[in-house]
Amino acid sequence: MARSNAHIWFVAPAILLMLVILVAPILVAAFLSFTDYSLGNDGTEWVGWRNYERIVTRSSFEKMFVATFTYVAVVVPLAVGLGLGAALLINSLKRFGDFYKTVYFLPVMAALLAMAIVWEFALHPTIGLVNQTLALSCGTWLEAFGFFAQGCARNFPLWLGDKDYAIWSVAFIGVWQGFGFNMVLYLAGLTSVPRELYHAAAMDGAGSGWERFRLVTWPMLGPTTVFVVTITCIRSFQVFDTIEAFYPQGGGPSKSVYVMMFAIYEKGIQQNLIGLGSAVTVIFLAFVLFLTLIQRWLVERRVHYA
Repeated sequence: MARSNAHIWFVAPAILLMLVILVAPILVAAFLSFTDYSLGNDGTEWVGWRNYERIVTRSSFEKMFVATFTYVAVVVPLAVGLGLGAALLINSLKRFGDFYKTVYFLPVMAALLAMAIVWEFALHPTIGLVNQTLALSCGTWLEAFGFFAQGCARNFPLWLGDKDYAIWSVAFIGVWQGFGFNMVLYLAGLTSVPRELYHAAAMDGAGSGWERFRLVTWPMLGPTTVFVVTITCIRSFQVFDTIEAFYPQGGGPSKSVYVMMFAIYEKGIQQNLIGLGSAVTVIFLAFVLFLTLIQRWLVERRVHYA
């Protein structure tokens, strides 16, 4: 009896759509990264690895890697840790849990570009709420010890205008905007933890909340944690809206916040260097693929029993 090939007709549209939307643009970007292609130019030359050599050797791209990995190194652990902490606290509440869920999730729902404008005013060096609050607190502490607070506010930095503080300010906004999403994911993971495990742990002597968390909750949240860390890493690599809102003409003071997505936008769109922008895009996709492979490897190791 001949086997039917009807299943091919069911999966073919999805495969074709994936090839057109996902695979084909990646292949085109990889091809263009080895050329000097620009929109409007008649001729295009094959330059080989020259675009990648420029990325490795030029100081501006060195700053790009420093800013990108600094942002990721700050945002990922803080957003994941705060998301887990908020989920545990809300899960332990008997009242007002839905209210706190809404409050923490509001930054995720809000338009990030609009929130960036609000943060720009809040971090303003003279009229900003942050520096005014710090000045008030500084004055209160100085007066408490018998000193005057004159000139106290002058010592506060330019949060967005100083190269030593710009990337940290942007990373703080990234943590504020991202941990609410992680909180929702962890809340979903907490609902899947069997209550019987807590009873068994209590019978074995795990009486404190920390012991229950260490022996039951944290191991069972393994797959959720792998997914949350991977998604947070990818979202951190993709940061662009905040940078473009704060610094539309460049990557901040001395390119201290010249992250990878902004470099793609600057080279590919603003400067019409499609080949160089494609090379940065390929490197970005390589990082995302690397993170995805790590996630798959960890999930296959059944991390929830580790």
